[in-house]
Amino acid sequence: MMANVRKPMVAGNWKMNGSLALLKSFTDSLESSSTIDTVLCLPAPYLTAASKGDFALGAQDCSQFESGAHTGDISVSMLKELGVEYIIIGHSERRQDHAESNIVVAEKVQTVINAGLIPILCVGEPLEVREANQQNEFVLEQLQAVQTICGNEFIDNCVIAYEPIWAIGTGKTASPEQAQEVHKFIRTELLKWNSNAANTQLLYGGSVNASNAEALFANEDIDGGLIGGASLKLEDFAAICKAAG
Repeated sequence: MMANVRKPMVAGNWKMNGSLALLKSFTDSLESSSTIDTVLCLPAPYLTAASKGDFALGAQDCSQFESGAHTGDISVSMLKELGVEYIIIGHSERRQDHAESNIVVAEKVQTVINAGLIPILCVGEPLEVREANQQNEFVLEQLQAVQTICGNEFIDNCVIAYEPIWAIGTGKTASPEQAQEVHKFIRTELLKWNSNAANTQLLYGGSVNASNAEALFANEDIDGGLIGGASLKLEDFAAICKAAG
C-alpha cells in the first residue's frame, strides 16, 4: 500500500456533556488547520449556537426515518438545515443504550448518505470478544451489515471509526500496535469491496488524549481520532489536532 496520503481528521464527540459557555470558548478560540479536518459533534441543542465556529459541525445521531411520528427523533433534513456535515452513526453507546442493531445502524448510514452528509460509522468489539481474539470477525460483521444495505458505494462517502468498547471512557487505550492491526484489517476488507477504500478516513477512538495521540496517529492506517472526554477540554483537543496535523 502507498504511504498515507489521506487528510487527517480529528472529530470531537461531546456525548451528553458541555454547555453554551464551553461551546463559546471553542467557537472563540479553536483554530482549524488546512492540513486536517476538524469536526465537533455536539448535543443537538447546541448545534445552532455552533454555526459560527472554525470547525465542521457534526451531530451524534439521527433517525433512520425521513419524517413522521417518531417523537424525540431528529431527521437528517433537520440537521442539514443547521449546517451539520457529519453524523456519528452506530456509536457503541447508541447500540447498547438504545438497542441499535447492525441493521438499524446500516439503515441510518444509508439515510445520511442519501441526504448528502457524511456518516462517521463506529465499529468495535467488547472486552470479551477482544479476550477471545475475535475482534476482526466482530468488526467485519458490523461492516457487512452496512454493505448489505448500502452496497459497496457507502465506502465512497463514509468515515469509519474503530472504537474498541473496552477502551471507551475507561482510561484504557489500545496500544498503537493493537489499533493499527485492526485499522489495517478494516482497510484490507474494505478494499475487497471498493478500491476507493484507499482514500477512506479511518479514525481511532477509545480514550485518546493529548499524551497518546501522536503515537496512535503515526500508524499508516490511522488517519486521526474520534475523541470523547478530551474533546471537552479546549487545550487538550487543540493539542490532539496538532498531533494529527
